[in-house]
Amino acid sequence: MPSPTLNIPSVQHLVSEAEWQMRVDLAAAYRLVALFGWDDLIFTHLTAKIPGTEFFLINPYGMMFDEITASSLIKIDLNGEKIMASDFDINPAGFIIHSCIHAGRSNAKCVIHVHSVNGIAVSAQVNGLLPISQQAFIVLDSIAYHDYEGIAVNEGEKPRLVANLGDKKYFMLRNHGLLTVGESVAEAFVAMHKFESACMVQVRAQAGGELIHIAPEILALAGEQVKKVRNGKGAGLAWPGLLRRLDRNNPGYDS
Repeated sequence: MPSPTLNIPSVQHLVSEAEWQMRVDLAAAYRLVALFGWDDLIFTHLTAKIPGTEFFLINPYGMMFDEITASSLIKIDLNGEKIMASDFDINPAGFIIHSCIHAGRSNAKCVIHVHSVNGIAVSAQVNGLLPISQQAFIVLDSIAYHDYEGIAVNEGEKPRLVANLGDKKYFMLRNHGLLTVGESVAEAFVAMHKFESACMVQVRAQAGGELIHIAPEILALAGEQVKKVRNGKGAGLAWPGLLRRLDRNNPGYDS
């Protein structure tokens, strides 16, 4: 539960219904990231674009992911200026990465970036993600890479981030971590779960014997097969269950 010393007042009455729902979903995603152990203290970011606007929501710099609430999220524009008052700042590195992707991709409604241990481990390997698991089979259908340029505080890196991501859903930032984009918070989160799982499998498999690679002709079937198995509902199949798990383990995100 959020610490009562934070005293974050509700903003539900100040925002549209669509914005409030986006705030609730994004706050839930932050807490789920903590629940799954992908957080890096306060140093990664999940952002979501507010429907019908050019504003997006980002975490208050200094709050742990497991205490973030819908009302604590900071509304900013693409220049990093606050649209609503907050006692917290934003992380400039988070703004650099997320703002350019939101601006460069109309379908990037949610952007999730984590420094998960398995993801960073694979991002530091020359061959990146290997075709050795069903999780990787799904991710490799839409993956891109970006070489490390240091901590993302350089405005000049923005066009290279956007160009390297292109139209892909999964983005491996070399020596840095993982990033996913989605049309919704649910889509971006479920994609991240698949991405991190693929990396975890790879790191564990590499500790054993010779690896079996999935054949290229099988990899080519990924897009079609994923659509079939999700019954046209995509991430919406898993998201309600994830929220129920969160309600059992860390309620209060929707305040």
